[in-house]
Amino acid sequence: MSGSSGGADDAHTIKAGRRTVEVSRPGKVLFPDDGITKADLADHYKAVARRAVPHLRDRPLMMERHPDGIGGRPLMQKNAPEYFPEWVRRSEQSKEGGTVTHVVCDDAATLVYLADQATVTVHRWLSREHRPDHPDLLIFDLDPSEGAGFEDVRWTAHRVCELWDELKLPARLMTTGSRGLHVIAPLDGGSDFDTVRDFAHLAAERLARQHPDRLTTEQRKAERKGRVYLDVQRNAYAQTAVAPYSVRALPGAPVATPISRDELDDPGLTARRWTVATLPDRLAEDDPWAGLSWRGRSVRAARERLEGLGGVGGVKE
Repeated sequence: MSGSSGGADDAHTIKAGRRTVEVSRPGKVLFPDDGITKADLADHYKAVARRAVPHLRDRPLMMERHPDGIGGRPLMQKNAPEYFPEWVRRSEQSKEGGTVTHVVCDDAATLVYLADQATVTVHRWLSREHRPDHPDLLIFDLDPSEGAGFEDVRWTAHRVCELWDELKLPARLMTTGSRGLHVIAPLDGGSDFDTVRDFAHLAAERLARQHPDRLTTEQRKAERKGRVYLDVQRNAYAQTAVAPYSVRALPGAPVATPISRDELDDPGLTARRWTVATLPDRLAEDDPWAGLSWRGRSVRAARERLEGLGGVGGVKE
């Protein structure tokens, strides 16, 4: 599949914006069952950069690196190594007992360089570097429990979108490339993570009470009983979520892919519908998020509307 030729040490360079990135050991196979190499991974991230980088810009990242391929032990890396080139931007953020210097991806060259470092998956913060305690994204992760199918995930996404319509929150949808779907709402950054997470819990609990046979907020897997888990745990400081167009470290190299709301009605939709091999056809089509406003909305206003619907209980810890 690779655009490189010969052995793992042959040169492979990629022009990305104003920079040219050299991919070291481009023939290194990262997905052994699929023959996907590091060069293939870098080519993928160059191809998606125009759509992906706007959703990464100004956000601290976590790199999921697989230097020995996806069958090896992954490196979940937050700190930017000292050897990273100077042009890869960093952002120092607080953690308990110190700080972490994260990579920030503002351009295509950085995205390609991360692929050169065997970063298979890019995970992003839900807040931006200059206001790290105030998220501008809210994410519902719709995770099917054992016994639930993807048709249940599609049904759940419709229910979340309908609630967001009532609360005047925009809904942006994405396959995760793993098991489920993300429903993403742009926020105005006016509320801190505690406020956002409390609201997310309340909204999730309301949906679970309305559809107890199909939805759950139960964190214990054994108690989910074939329902879709409404996971809102990512809405917290320094937590991350898979970024749009990121590759997952799974056989077939599935890709987290934005979708339109209409596509929820497609019975062929799955979490792993698009892969590194098939995504070029998707990129040749219109961007499903193009033309959608990303103007952030107020969580406080959404919570007032939620309370106005009635039946809002306490926040489940």
